Amino acid sequence: GAYALVGACWLPVVVLQIRLRDAALSAPSISALDERFHARFRLWFVLGCPAFVAMLGLFALMLARGYLA
Repeated sequence: GAYALVGACWLPVVVLQIRLRDAALSAPSISALDERFHARFRLWFVLGCPAFVAMLGLFALMLARGYLA
């Protein structure tokens, strides 16, 4: 289940990150970034947090399995 959660969160995050990068590169300054950029960034953060925590959990499970085996 954790693998599915990570995949479901990270696939949209990659697309969002590319769009954020493109918008940031085309903006003349940080203050010129529009509300759409900030909304995408919030979504990127909201999706990234559970995926990161799930990856840490998977890593912990792999370590535990190695030590218990």
